[in-house]
Amino acid sequence: MSTTKVKASQLWGKSKEDLKKQLIDLKTELGQLRTQKVAGGANSKLTKIHDLRKSIARVLTVINATQRAQLRILYKNKKYIPLDLRPKQTRAIRRRLTKHENSLITEKQKKRQTHFPQRKFAVKAEA
Repeated sequence: MSTTKVKASQLWGKSKEDLKKQLIDLKTELGQLRTQKVAGGANSKLTKIHDLRKSIARVLTVINATQRAQLRILYKNKKYIPLDLRPKQTRAIRRRLTKHENSLITEKQKKRQTHFPQRKFAVKAEA
């Protein structure tokens, strides 16, 4: 068994199948260490269990990050994007009118602007 810490930099280059295989190996090793701990193994097993749990988390993080990146590529330039891929921002910003909606003018406003335009006054400059 490996029992060495997994480095995230090594994981980024691996394929999804390799990552899943490594994840299964790490989980089986963790199960074996836990049974040894219950059976009355040495206290050094505790640090190995800690390292294994963190390594499993790193592998899962890389798997999820690559999956999200592929989904972002898939949904690029689509009209609707899944909620978890949209930018979080604040609730107020998300509910705000879009730039297009904000620039729209009602018929009444259009008529008022054409019939009653802003008056231009000639101001005499004092010397």
